[in-house]
Amino acid sequence: MKSLLVLRHAKSSWKNPALDDHDRPLKKRGRRAAPRLGRLLLTENLVPNEVLCSTAVRAVETAQLVTEACGYRGRVNALRELYLATPEAHVDALREHGAAAERVLLVGHNPGLEQLVQGLSGRVVELPTAALVVIRLPIEGWGATRLDGRGEIVQSWTPRSLETP
Repeated sequence: MKSLLVLRHAKSSWKNPALDDHDRPLKKRGRRAAPRLGRLLLTENLVPNEVLCSTAVRAVETAQLVTEACGYRGRVNALRELYLATPEAHVDALREHGAAAERVLLVGHNPGLEQLVQGLSGRVVELPTAALVVIRLPIEGWGATRLDGRGEIVQSWTPRSLETP
């Protein structure tokens, strides 16, 4: 069994309309949400063994803040092919870069991530910014990853569900 942590990047800024979409940074709200998710990974014993993310600035910043907060000491693998990727591109990246990891954190964008979750689990799940879904896959290695609906969603969180009253 493998575990995939699917994380949509945190809230990004539209403050500078001259910036290319790829170069948009996190907004203040996103910089607050990402470390909360990292602390959640730590307390839930979900620290990844491998991190793959889009090269978009907002995705890289999200991945860095999350991994810093959860104590992940490995490399964040920013992959251009994950920028606005299709479900198939995500699966290809997992097959190629998942290595021997038991748990992979994948940080990216919609609509591809929602489509990936649906393809892996057979369930439709809405992923607002900074939403996290944990999927257990009945595979021994990432090379066997398929969009066959056999994965099981074991947990999901949204930023709103992590806010303290």
